[in-house]
Amino acid sequence: MRKIFFNFTFILIFFIAAQSFTFHAYAKESREKVFNAKTHQLENGLQIVVIENPRVPVITHMIWYRVGAADEPPGQSGIAHFLEHLLFKGQKHEQLGSLEPGEFSKIIRSLGGDDNAFTSQDYTAYFQSIASQHLETVMTMEAGRMQGLNVPEEDVLSENKVIQEERRQRTENKPQALLDEQLREVLFANHPYSIPVIGWQHEIQSLTRDQIMDFYNKYYAPNNAILVVSGDVNAEKVFEIAKRTYGLMEKRETPKRVRTTSPPFRGKSMISLSDKNVQQPEFRKIFRVPSYRQSSKESLALQVLEEIMGAGSSSRLYQDLVVKQKIATSASLSYSSDSWDNGSLYIWVTPAPGQSFDNIEKAVDNALRNLVENGVTDDELSDAITRLQAEAIYALDSVAGPAMVIGYSLITGSTLDDIEYWPENIGAVTKEQIQAAAKTYLNPDLSYENPPVTGYLMPENKNSSGAIK
Repeated sequence: MRKIFFNFTFILIFFIAAQSFTFHAYAKESREKVFNAKTHQLENGLQIVVIENPRVPVITHMIWYRVGAADEPPGQSGIAHFLEHLLFKGQKHEQLGSLEPGEFSKIIRSLGGDDNAFTSQDYTAYFQSIASQHLETVMTMEAGRMQGLNVPEEDVLSENKVIQEERRQRTENKPQALLDEQLREVLFANHPYSIPVIGWQHEIQSLTRDQIMDFYNKYYAPNNAILVVSGDVNAEKVFEIAKRTYGLMEKRETPKRVRTTSPPFRGKSMISLSDKNVQQPEFRKIFRVPSYRQSSKESLALQVLEEIMGAGSSSRLYQDLVVKQKIATSASLSYSSDSWDNGSLYIWVTPAPGQSFDNIEKAVDNALRNLVENGVTDDELSDAITRLQAEAIYALDSVAGPAMVIGYSLITGSTLDDIEYWPENIGAVTKEQIQAAAKTYLNPDLSYENPPVTGYLMPENKNSSGAIK
């Protein structure tokens, strides 16, 4: 079963960690790159990025397509994810050969590797981790399904049932996922981010093979993709193999990415969900904030702010609500910058026994108010940047991490220089920039055109205030 990444927090951690390598050690001397990635573009428009890392004889091979759930036709929600599933169900290419349904993954496993794929609002990606000696085999198979999808009708029908069950298990049977789905629907009104990546159940049921093939033929093209290879490889050799495999794919005119926008809503929104499967109540608040593509400087400030306010038990939010006030058992803040359009910032709090949601919301607003009025301290800023940089020591040992970081950053609008010089850029973030971002997007006393949405998740025996009935 192919996995959807509903939550990109762990990717953001990869991004922060892998790109923050010992900034203070070298920034004053020169602009040193993090990955020293090498790039090349084929005549058909495919961008190739290679990160050479000979520490172990393995590679990670990833192909990223500039299409996701937010690019789906109206009424066909879930088609991007459905197509992701079907790319494992058979392919036929005149020059690169044919594979029966399921054979792609069987070959990868037989060679000692593993493979998977994931769909987001803005992209779809396929990856393999395998011994470096099998790179050409992997590239041949992956190139072959870029324009050689060949899925029997019966496999489309059976996989539709699989996806419907996936939605039931991952969303409809999980109150936390249902609440998150509804929060995003309100926050991104009249924008495709309001539609879940997996799709609405009734629309998944009606998807046809013809619709899926039409979507595939529109978007799966070399000029609409980025190939990233990381590990024990030589860049020039990768470029050569890519030319005789991916180079066979035809360049196509792909649809221009045009999306609707949300109208202004001044009123505050609250969603309350009670469910018998909820053991502990949860408080959530989600804000619309800039993605990195929309505002790199504000995004960098929000990344440091996330570390100060929400990263673990030493964070300001945790210390305030859990340690000092003792009104919560957990508290965190998470910022996601990896979007083509608006990013999002989440606050999660688990109330302590006997605490109401009203008390929690007041405490959260006071914490944000303090941030807006007083900003962060010199020590908080310095410690946050130091922690972000220290994590990179371990992340740079990874083969898959750099491929993930570079792939999702490029596919959502960053440049390779943005990625390579991230340590220098994050090191330049100031207290004033952080406070300005907080004032603009997190001020509880400001009237927003797109205000944050608050969510209450509770057991069935509680009301919206969080009090026991």
